[in-house]
Amino acid sequence: MCDHDSMQDMQKASELSRRQFGALGIGAGFVAMLPAVANAAEVKESEVTITTPDGTCDAHFVHPVAGATAAVLVWPDIFGLRDPFRQMGKRLAESGYAVLTVNPFYRVQKAPTAPPSPDFSDPATREALMKLAGGLNAGTHERDARAFIAWLDARPEVNRNRKIGTTGYCMGGPIVMRTAGNFPERVGAGGSFHGGGLNTQAPDSPHLLIPKMKARMLIAIAENDDARDPESKNVLRKAFDDAKVPAEIEVYPAQHGWCPPDSRVYDQAQAEKAWARLLELFKTALA
Repeated sequence: MCDHDSMQDMQKASELSRRQFGALGIGAGFVAMLPAVANAAEVKESEVTITTPDGTCDAHFVHPVAGATAAVLVWPDIFGLRDPFRQMGKRLAESGYAVLTVNPFYRVQKAPTAPPSPDFSDPATREALMKLAGGLNAGTHERDARAFIAWLDARPEVNRNRKIGTTGYCMGGPIVMRTAGNFPERVGAGGSFHGGGLNTQAPDSPHLLIPKMKARMLIAIAENDDARDPESKNVLRKAFDDAKVPAEIEVYPAQHGWCPPDSRVYDQAQAEKAWARLLELFKTALA
């Protein structure tokens, strides 16, 4: 899972350093079990395919069995679509949402796009994932979001009268920003968790879309990311304040990558805090 020490944006593979990928990884096949959802809705899940301008994307769709609900679009981290993210999507659906978790690397290969328990000290593994990430940019982010939102809006399980939410982890963080900025009339809430490259010096930096947003935003930052770039949160706060976009920005006492349950640095207490804040955001903004 990538941090934003040297990453300015996910559009350039060179911006993802060997050091940042080597520092974090999935530990020896361990996957934590997420806590059960109280009063969980009965859900149905399936693997689906979605046609985009660039090809056919494989994705996981899970939704409550009863009724149409607000939709949530999930952008995974560098390890891509895999069972722990399906588990996270199902848990969100049990809380009352129709959840689509996509394979961001579908242009190159279907999921899984990373080996089980990937070892970033292995040059071949590291190079392959960095190449996949480097193939995404502001243009692919916008085209994908447009296609995925249209797909969700065509589903009978989705209530189109309610706003869509979107969440992203690590490299998914800037995609959340671009989804909210490019589709302000449809997206009502966005959550970035240990996102990298949310504000950069590039002319297409995600934070430059903040004035276009109408969503409420949650920006959860890892303490080691903040230590390397303490000014980033201040840039984001000013941009959100200037645009009068409601945003909760907080540095969590956890390491980059702390949220997915298969992360070596998974921190259940802080992951649950972030999860609770996400649910509160959706409850407020996706009415």
